[in-house]
Amino acid sequence: MAGAYERRDTFASLSMGTLSVVAPLVIPQLLRPLTPGRGRAGRALVGVALGAGAAAFVADRVVARDGATGDDGAVTTRTLVAARVQRLAGPVAVVTGGVAAATWLSSRTEADAMFRRRVLPDLGEGVLGWTVAMVGWDFLYYWSHRVQHEVRSLWAIHVVHHSSERYNLSTALRQPVAESFGTMMPYGVLGLLGVRPGMILRARGLNLVWQFWIHTEAVRTLGAGEAVLSTPSAHRVHHGSNRRYLDRNHGGILIIWDRLFGTFEKEEELVVYGLTENIDSFSSWTIATHEYRRMFIDVAGATSWGERAGHVLRPPGWRPELVAAAR
Repeated sequence: MAGAYERRDTFASLSMGTLSVVAPLVIPQLLRPLTPGRGRAGRALVGVALGAGAAAFVADRVVARDGATGDDGAVTTRTLVAARVQRLAGPVAVVTGGVAAATWLSSRTEADAMFRRRVLPDLGEGVLGWTVAMVGWDFLYYWSHRVQHEVRSLWAIHVVHHSSERYNLSTALRQPVAESFGTMMPYGVLGLLGVRPGMILRARGLNLVWQFWIHTEAVRTLGAGEAVLSTPSAHRVHHGSNRRYLDRNHGGILIIWDRLFGTFEKEEELVVYGLTENIDSFSSWTIATHEYRRMFIDVAGATSWGERAGHVLRPPGWRPELVAAAR
């Protein structure tokens, strides 16, 4: 049964849950020196990204021009060198540029800093403060979660949570470990609306508690609550690899965002859990990195910055040949 516990799968989920708690304590500290505008090596990181990007661009032009001219062996040697530069410089530019963007955004949207620059008065910890914190977090979470399904570089982080072919409470703990490398939703902006940093953290915690218990097949329906809340039924759909269920029901506590923005799907057919291409592994390393490996193989094989950007910023499954076929 998909909702039953299986020893290896449960252990993999618990391992990823443990790593997801440890990673935010370690990785940001390691990345701090690389933060543009803050860290000692931030400027160097940006320089490497720009240099590698320029090298890849030049190599793209050489390969394209030599391929068009079809000249003799001397040109072929130059083309081979340029092709090697393409395969190396492209991924280097993507990795260093991605880390620079992620660390810069994180450092500029910290909750304390946002609260000090707030454009609305301090909302305090009464009803208004709690309402804005909870609803605001949930609204931002919907868009963050949705974008993580629609942008491949962010899907490479979030795919960890969808990698189990089972659906139970341990699945809720199968969490990403590489969020520090992604340009994630800056929840700290709630501070600009007068939400205290401590309230932002508490809203996050309560949102996570709700999302934990809905990972179950034991509760079939919440009746009238299905219209407003993200329920076990709604979230089972979210974890489905059925074609009609893909990228649906992103809400955290509230399902109203999905209903408003066109991503709601009711649970009707039997849910098939997992990925459209399952990884068939219980290794924490494989679970955490498999989509990154595929993405960078695609980036290394790209022959233009349009293709590289597509492999990183377009939805999972995007291929340049699909664009060409649609023309």
